[in-house]
Amino acid sequence: MGLPSRSIHLAACALAAGTLLTGLVPAAGAAGTPGATARAAADQALPNARADDPPPTDDMPDDGFDDEHEGEQDDLVGPGGTPERRAPGAQAAPVPGRPGDFRLAAGSDLSGLVGRLDAALPKQGLTELMEQANRPSGWEGACGNTSIYGPDLAVNHRVCWDGDDLASGEWVPQAITGVSDAQEDEDWGSSNSEPIAVASYDAENPGRSDQASGRDNCVQASVSDACNEKGVRVSFFNQATQKYRHVLLAWPYVNSKNNISFDALHASEGKCTGTVTPSCKAQNGIHAGGMVWYGNYLYVADTANGMRVFDLRKIMDLNPDNDADRNDPTPDGLESDVKDKKRIGRQNNVWYSLGYRYVMPQVATLKLTTAKNGGTTAGNQCYATGRPKASFLSLDRTGADHLILGEYCNKNNGGTSNGRVGTYPMSAITAAVEGKQGTAAAADSAFGLPTGGTFNGETLWHKIQGALRYEGRWYFHRSNAYSNGRLLQATPGTVDGSTQLVGNTKILQSSYGPEDLYLAHGRGDGFAPQLWSLSEHAPSPSCTGCKRELYSYNMSEVTGDFGS
Repeated sequence: MGLPSRSIHLAACALAAGTLLTGLVPAAGAAGTPGATARAAADQALPNARADDPPPTDDMPDDGFDDEHEGEQDDLVGPGGTPERRAPGAQAAPVPGRPGDFRLAAGSDLSGLVGRLDAALPKQGLTELMEQANRPSGWEGACGNTSIYGPDLAVNHRVCWDGDDLASGEWVPQAITGVSDAQEDEDWGSSNSEPIAVASYDAENPGRSDQASGRDNCVQASVSDACNEKGVRVSFFNQATQKYRHVLLAWPYVNSKNNISFDALHASEGKCTGTVTPSCKAQNGIHAGGMVWYGNYLYVADTANGMRVFDLRKIMDLNPDNDADRNDPTPDGLESDVKDKKRIGRQNNVWYSLGYRYVMPQVATLKLTTAKNGGTTAGNQCYATGRPKASFLSLDRTGADHLILGEYCNKNNGGTSNGRVGTYPMSAITAAVEGKQGTAAAADSAFGLPTGGTFNGETLWHKIQGALRYEGRWYFHRSNAYSNGRLLQATPGTVDGSTQLVGNTKILQSSYGPEDLYLAHGRGDGFAPQLWSLSEHAPSPSCTGCKRELYSYNMSEVTGDFGS
């Protein structure tokens, strides 16, 4: 679920990007920052370097991605107040499972761009990154009261974020995966960190509406460093030290000066060609509502398009000496600055990363190829046929490894479907990532969600934030605005001669703001299987009792409570 303020804020406050961002000038005081003299020297020493590398939104080529609407996966977006009504006991028509609608194909080849970044910047492996985890978490009882959890399931493990991550309105956690998805033996290199990874999206960009008062508003001294649309970051949690580290996801590109650079992960770069008005398109990030880590690859859901793919062997380290006050030299003869939180990519022969030490560039794209249904999706509506949304992801390791992809839908606002889920053999997904452009990964099964059941006067089987298949049964996390969500279970069965998901009549109360699902199967370390999820809401006037935590349930208790 996203914050309602995201759609309201961005609709009224558009970014003046593109032509208004030409002629980048340093922010006030930049000349006195550490490394300024070295930058000038580098400009003189490198005859082929250009001291006028533009900021990303000035000259980024079209990446070919469809934009996502504002308020993605948000229970409160749209007209609301008009839940689907049916006669008592009546069910809507079942949605057919059509695997062909879920077909994915490899996008354009990014290996050359990533190779150039690889040569320009130093790298860091995940094992070493885990040793550098710098942000302490709360663990178990240190997270305080358990008021965000329902009475039906006993929480086994709890992790709470540090400082501003606990309460930030800027970064909202959504997706979860971990080393149990990555490897059957649950070991990553020589580390005993057993990492858990959480993706968060940038929900607020204060200051962008003031662009008309001066060019390059986001780098002005008076503007918050939250001004930019920063896209998505992944937080890797070290279970051994109970510390974590953020990594910013990035999109590689060649700028107009023929230099390799990168930008934050966006669905739309946003270009204004004249005076800033509310109708100007703003930069728009992706929601990252689901994520799977498999082998070296990290798959991140891109709702309107499919999946963005990242390689854990390509994590760029912009501060190898771990001293943020001193700019570090880079292999290409330039330097990197992690103190400036308002710039990104290569600008004026300096590498920036919005203040993050670690940046991981996208290495591949898997795009859904089916044409979209013609209906509106402004209120998170979904349809029975056509291209599905890639709202959430998970991995099923209980048989041949499969990736699960499914849709968040709000039936209160219309549409013809509560949502659909599809499954892909991981062998086909990996082959598409490593194959030529157009290499396809076909789904081998698909289901519409059950249509029976009601909850709070509306259909039960919609507003799904995460799904998981385990030993043949399906588990779904259903959100409920700023109150306790529900954990649902369904099993494939024959209904009217076709195979459909049949919902368990029992539902279990879950946390406030429940999100994606991840199973730590425990076969590698001998622990009992754990069903992990996370709560997205920070405390706010709309939800004073909300808290952000990672948490797990014993999977044996989950299956037992459902009677299976």
